Amino acid sequence: MSYSSRQNDGPLDSLIRALAGLPGLGPRSARRIALHLLTNRQKAMAPLMQALEQTAAQVRICTACGNLDLSDPCRICTNPQRQQNTLCVVAGVADLWAIERTGAFKGRYHILGGILSALDGITPDMLTIRPLLERLAGVEEVILALAATVDGQATAHYLSDRLQDARPDLRITRLAHGVPVGGELDYLDEGTIMTALKSRSRV
Repeated sequence: MSYSSRQNDGPLDSLIRALAGLPGLGPRSARRIALHLLTNRQKAMAPLMQALEQTAAQVRICTACGNLDLSDPCRICTNPQRQQNTLCVVAGVADLWAIERTGAFKGRYHILGGILSALDGITPDMLTIRPLLERLAGVEEVILALAATVDGQATAHYLSDRLQDARPDLRITRLAHGVPVGGELDYLDEGTIMTALKSRSRV
């Protein structure tokens, strides 16, 4: 007999709701995953529980750039071999990971925590713009590596104005238009991101 949401609310319902709330999962996928975990407790559920507990206990948010790592500041920020005069601004951690997979960028990062969006009510004070402006000492170039969406480009223009007001001598660039319109960095292949980084243009 298939599981029905009409049954009394309990741990299984809570698990399915939690899984359904994850990106890319709906109620049907959540039910399939819950069933797989429950019927494979030792091979699937136990390792997953251990990994979640360890991750929650050990992974920290870098207070310098916003990255996720085991240390704060993160390994990218404390790496002496990274270029200190180049700062790449991204919307989220997934975008940072996407760029790092290419191996093409050797500078540091700054995570905004999202992009401006009138529809979603995301305003400048909700992003880490002030901390970004406070990190400009010694920086010669800021790369605006934001999505080629309407909101992404609007955010890039806003940041460009704020950065130029703070440092008129600063070189501000953005990813080349090899990134497709409407494309999100986390869904692009490494070759596309690498080409876009190498072909970046002045704002």
